[in-house]
This record gives sequence, structure tokens and C-alpha cells, in this order.
Amino acid sequence: MPIDPSKALGAEMKPAEFAYNDRDIMLYALGCGAGLRNPTAKEELQFTYENGLKVLPTYGVIPAFPALLGMGSVEGIKFNPMMLLHGEQYLEIKKHPIPVAAKTTTKGKIKDIFDKGKGAVVVVSAETFDEKGDLLFYNEFSSFLRGEGGFGGERGPEPTHEAPSREPDAVHEEQTLPHQALIYRLSGDRNPLHADPMFAKMGGFDKPILHGLCFFGYAGRAVLEKMCGNDPSKFKSIKVRFAGSVFPGETLVTKMWKEGNTVIFTMSVKERGKDAITNAAVELAG
Repeated sequence: MPIDPSKALGAEMKPAEFAYNDRDIMLYALGCGAGLRNPTAKEELQFTYENGLKVLPTYGVIPAFPALLGMGSVEGIKFNPMMLLHGEQYLEIKKHPIPVAAKTTTKGKIKDIFDKGKGAVVVVSAETFDEKGDLLFYNEFSSFLRGEGGFGGERGPEPTHEAPSREPDAVHEEQTLPHQALIYRLSGDRNPLHADPMFAKMGGFDKPILHGLCFFGYAGRAVLEKMCGNDPSKFKSIKVRFAGSVFPGETLVTKMWKEGNTVIFTMSVKERGKDAITNAAVELAG
């Protein structure tokens, strides 16, 4: 049986080391669209220029990403990588301000395994520490493995953070670049699905698609601008459910509803009227 929770659940993965510097921080920001609308604006330069550089909160997924790659080596989890879809993502910033350079170690483990019938959901939790031993980020990566369900496990919790029925408190609209995926992949995720047309067709797409964590970064930037005054210290955590694909060059529309210290949001593709992110929320600090 490809998925055996009795062997995999709670399994710890080999710690993953990752180092980054200010160049990586700026490259990530550009990969998530920073500077595109007004490259010399102060609120954009703080994420793309080394003078007074700040880190976009969603960068916290990058040092932890190598730990996710170790999932396939866990006993009790066997799957075809081409059948993996990124289902949900949770990120919590544990240390502000986020350092612009660090040598990190991420410790990951299999937190949950759910049986969705047509597939399995595997949740990897990951804690990322800097060289001082301080906890920087906590992540949960939820992967949907197509064709690996039916092993008799629990289905897992239902999605939360439904969008309110009232009009949104803020709307952010931004077009991605035709080569956005080629920029974003330089931050670490070089899956050919996002660059090579042949691999995209093997994955069931007409052309390469944008990384889910790229438009996740766009969503984080939208909330940061509209609800945090572009102040990363006000950004505590973010959780999203990936609901559809985005093609480079398409326009992303993020709608936001503020309820207390929670900003519920959705993201859709303007050109096709399709959802990209649903059941999503940012928790504000303070």
C-alpha cells in the first residue's frame, strides 16, 4: 500500500540546511511582483533595494521548502511526484524583524495524513531556526497526492475562513509578468512544470503554470499593502487553500474582509474568472 499512516505518521525528516542573504530577499520580492507597478516608490524599494531592506513575510516558506522535498523518502509514503498538488499552506512568522541574511536549519515531520478517497493529503510541519537557535518560521505544507487515497483514514477537517457575504473592505488587482515563473523559480523551486512546456503537458496543462507559492506571495503582498500599511511587523501568519491554477501574465484580484485581527481574503484570476485561492486568512500582530 503506497500510503501507510502507521509507518509514516509522526516520522521526522532529515534536517534541511539553507542559507540566504539580501540578494535572495530582493530576488524573491521581484519573483512575487514587487516593484512592478512603481519600481522607485518607497513602499516598493523597501523590499527590492538593499538600503533599508525589509523581508516580505511570505519569504518564510522559502528556507523551509527543502524540508518538504524529503517527504518522498519517508517510510510509508510512496507516490508519483507528477501527481502531487499543493493543497494548503500555513506560515507563521515567529521572529520580527525577519533577518535579511541567515543560515537556517529546518526540522520537518509528518504531522497528519488524511484519506480523501481519490487522493491522500499529507501535512508536513516544519520549524525553521537561525544559526543562533532562534525560531524564525513555522510552516505547514499540505500536499494532495492524486490516486493515493482509499486506505481507510480520516478525511480531515473541513475548510475554514469562508468569505463573508458583504462587499470586501479592500480589493487589490495586479497583473503578473509573462515570465513571472522564470523569475520565481530562482528562489528555489525549479520544478520543470513551471518552465518546460513538455512537462506542463505531462502534468495536464496547456503551458507552464505559476508556482502556487508565487501567487501566495502576491496575496501576502496585497494584504500587507492594504491592511498593514506595508509594515511586515504587523503580519503574524497566513493560511491559504489553493483552489486553481494561474498562468504567467494573468491578473490576480485579491478581495479582503477585516474582522478583528483577522483578514479573510480570496484571490481570483481576472481573465478567466476562476478562483486561485480560497478559505484564506492573515492574522495580524497585536
